[in-house]
Amino acid sequence: MVKGVGVDLCSISRIRNILDREGPEGAFFRRAFSDAEQEEASLRHDLASFYAARFAVKEAVYKAVAPLTKNGFDLRIVESVHRPDGSPVVRITDALQPYLEESGIGTLHLSITTEGDYAAAFVVAE
Repeated sequence: MVKGVGVDLCSISRIRNILDREGPEGAFFRRAFSDAEQEEASLRHDLASFYAARFAVKEAVYKAVAPLTKNGFDLRIVESVHRPDGSPVVRITDALQPYLEESGIGTLHLSITTEGDYAAAFVVAE
């Protein structure tokens, strides 16, 4: 059963401006992204596009799950990586698991896309 849906759109140029100002080791990236996400980003040719999509994932997961919890949660506990086949997945971390359990969510389905200056993520919480 679908418990929640979340979608988010993030401007790639906004993330590119932060990269230009701070670099990939800047405070925003250390605060917002996990070590695994930063490691995967370092392998990408377009850091801004990658980070914008991953930030959209964090927001979309929050929108799908947080309304079902008592207090919401910090975006930093949401981590998205790629499966071996290249498809994106939300990694269910020890920090995220209690919120999913509280909400009765067993699975998060994720889709990411980029077009022009935008990255979008769509999440279905089941």
